[in-house]
Amino acid sequence: MTAQKGAAFLLKIGDGAPTPAYETVAGLRTTQMSVNGDTVVVTHKGSGGWRELLSGAGTRSVSVSASGIFLGSDAEARVRTHALAGTLDQYELSFEDGAKMRGQFLVQRLDYSGDFNGERTYAMQLESSGAVVPS
Repeated sequence: MTAQKGAAFLLKIGDGAPTPAYETVAGLRTTQMSVNGDTVVVTHKGSGGWRELLSGAGTRSVSVSASGIFLGSDAEARVRTHALAGTLDQYELSFEDGAKMRGQFLVQRLDYSGDFNGERTYAMQLESSGAVVPS
């Protein structure tokens, strides 16, 4: 596998259609994804003092954080609308090698900031709801 550019790691939001088209959330500077999994411990007296885990059990989730410069795009407006309403939407993460991951996410946090002599910026945190799958 070759190195990939961070600038090509994009967050996109669906357009709300049953088969959504995805638009890049504009002005991104950083994007981060974490795949999380809870463990189910099945250690017992016969485990010889070693922890044993149950394969395929527990809860898996994906967390996404992103930040960038506010540009007032339609995609940014959709993110804000869902953040205020507390509603789920379809999102896509795309990578330079063409790989993609799609799923439903909830905007857990949306922050705006701006200094008197600087640009307006945003930061967001998304949490998955349901499966996040390669596409």
